[in-house]
Amino acid sequence: MFIFDAHLDLAMNAMEWNRDLRWSVAQIRESEHGMTDKPDRGKNTVSFDAMRKGNIGLCVATQIARYVKPENNLPGWNSPQQAWAQTQGQLAWYKSMEEDGLLRQITNKAQLNTHLENWENNKENTPIGYILSLEGADSIVNLDYLEKSFEQGLRAVGPAHYGPGTYAFGTDSIGGIGIKGKELLKKIQSLNIILDATHLCDQSFWETMKVYEGPIWASHNNCRKFVNHNRQFSDEQLLELIDRKAVIGMALDAWMMVPNWQRGKSTPEQKGVTLEHMVQNIDHICQLAGNSFHVGIGTDLDGGFGKEQSPMDLDTIADLQHIPQLLANRGYGSDDISNIMNRNFINFLRHTWA
Repeated sequence: MFIFDAHLDLAMNAMEWNRDLRWSVAQIRESEHGMTDKPDRGKNTVSFDAMRKGNIGLCVATQIARYVKPENNLPGWNSPQQAWAQTQGQLAWYKSMEEDGLLRQITNKAQLNTHLENWENNKENTPIGYILSLEGADSIVNLDYLEKSFEQGLRAVGPAHYGPGTYAFGTDSIGGIGIKGKELLKKIQSLNIILDATHLCDQSFWETMKVYEGPIWASHNNCRKFVNHNRQFSDEQLLELIDRKAVIGMALDAWMMVPNWQRGKSTPEQKGVTLEHMVQNIDHICQLAGNSFHVGIGTDLDGGFGKEQSPMDLDTIADLQHIPQLLANRGYGSDDISNIMNRNFINFLRHTWA
């Protein structure tokens, strides 16, 4: 089945992990043998080859660079200008992969429809399609930079990532959106950029909902019902997104899938983490909505973690192909499964870009 993955940090892996995604997953793992600078060395799950084997022909691919003020202990850049430069390096990598015939940027409805038709008719010779998204808006020095990014093809923005940000507060922090955040939201809406609600802390989330009226999705965000942490959405938040015709992508980071995960200590085998936990989250959103129109796949695979923090029945991203059968086992029909695996996000884009 064709798969749309709504969140992959491809450029981050290329530019910060120094992974050549043109290699196979096995080749990347071998190249990292013995490296200890990051906990996921030698445990990656994503490459272009693996995406093709899994029929993942379309994804949302990120730019990401955090600006941190002196009192912020999170890793990041010391100025928004440095963060901007990092995102520009990531964009240069995407463009290089386009020139190499491996990726194709999708920015409008006509390009989307053409890509899907080409992939269906001649998959072997069609580059993987990607929609450019910015995870955390700290690199937007001022709103002129957002216009520059839009001209470069940026089509989705998450105002915050982890901690306090320039425009909103993210995971593991508390605070609202303020004047700058409201100005950013107004500009996002005027440009018809998709707002990604992922990572917004509760206060910033609800303040955003009061002032923002444009297109909104959550690219990679699971359910608080199963893991009671601010990184997940409560049922109240999920219902708000459903009412706004959003689509919520389910992520595969193990700590977001089972409670009481201890980073660096817990293992998927210990905790019994499998793709069934993703399906559990999918089903919960379908039950809340009363239909299958508001949930999709947003794996976040290789988003700073690898097999050490992924479902134990997933070796590479190609194993997403097991999900349709798991959904069928729960009684989901073919139309519902297609909605979840690709159609919901595709229809969202067609409507937003109409």
